[in-house]
Amino acid sequence: MGVLSVLVRALRPATGVAAITAGALALSGCGGSSLSQSGGGDSGDEVKIGLLVPLSGVYAPLGEDMRNGFQLYLDQHGGELGKRKIKIVTADEGAGPQSGVPAAQKLVTQDQVTAVAGVVNSATALGLRDFFDESKRPLLVANAGADDITGARKSAYVWRTSFANGKVGAALGPAVADEVDGGVYLMASDYAAGREMVAGFRKTFEEAGGKVAGEEFTPFGKTQDYQPYLSKIRGSGAKAVYVFYAGAEAVSFVKQYKQFGLAGETPLYGTGFLTEGGVLEAQGDAAEGVKTSLHYSSEIDTPRNKKFVEAYSKAFNESPTVYAVQAYDAAAVLDKALAKAGGTGGEELAKVLGSIGPIDSPRGQWSFGADHDAEQKYYLREVRSGDGGMVNAIVRELS
Repeated sequence: MGVLSVLVRALRPATGVAAITAGALALSGCGGSSLSQSGGGDSGDEVKIGLLVPLSGVYAPLGEDMRNGFQLYLDQHGGELGKRKIKIVTADEGAGPQSGVPAAQKLVTQDQVTAVAGVVNSATALGLRDFFDESKRPLLVANAGADDITGARKSAYVWRTSFANGKVGAALGPAVADEVDGGVYLMASDYAAGREMVAGFRKTFEEAGGKVAGEEFTPFGKTQDYQPYLSKIRGSGAKAVYVFYAGAEAVSFVKQYKQFGLAGETPLYGTGFLTEGGVLEAQGDAAEGVKTSLHYSSEIDTPRNKKFVEAYSKAFNESPTVYAVQAYDAAAVLDKALAKAGGTGGEELAKVLGSIGPIDSPRGQWSFGADHDAEQKYYLREVRSGDGGMVNAIVRELS
């Protein structure tokens, strides 16, 4: 994940792979049964769990959502996971691996946590792979999307409760091929996440008979004026557009797409990060009609999700995002793993993670696949006007 020049509370980016550099061990606080920081050690049957999320820097909004989701699950289960009292040790991932890697190392080597959950940045997750594998402690990745985390660099100790970049794009490909009669223009920010999101979409889109009208990658974190690219789209004769943008770039692109006049004539598709959370709030009615693929929306019409949305909104005075759900589910995974394992050691937990069965999630039931990634439903969402503003309404499930 690169660093966006400006990120306010409303803008929540997705992740990619950046260069990994070494850093000194960072200081991080300890948490009691809540996620507030305080000191303390183990006692009795208490189990320490590390929560590694960005609490400072440009990605702090994601970290706040993830911390809230994890905390909500604990609150709903009396501060216990697997019928064991949990002590949370919270560490600040910061903006990337320079801060995130040493913070995670401290959680394991000094704080002696049994497992770690969180991680927003893909570079941080990839940089920690060997450390957790050698330390024999489970790492539950609750956001970072790089394909290699559960692909080429899969580890027995690294599991993911979120998504793989390519799979989010791939889920949408057949639907766009079915809905669009003509070529589709592909565009994304030029970094690893953008290229993986486009590659996943393109593969399934073309397999379903779709035709690509053009492809463009815009400089990541540097592009403010999209008009030259929008002119290329119009000149290509494309009948629709598929993009991956997140955070500040998503807001700028969607607003300029509307201002340029394409929104009324050329349907816009993308992965869900294009219109997720505070990003959608900042886009306003410029995003109306945009269709995206994602594994969660607060608009999922099930008793399970309605109950979750009500509880989350009451606790934090805002609607839950996909980031909050991914961390909520990381807590649910640890709950089942601790209940099933014969002990609380890292090796014992890792051995049972693949056999804990389905997670009853607000997003819908899901399970870990052989690649340690979440096997889950993806939804076709469309931005529509709802109570209090725009929402990502569910159109249907994606096969």
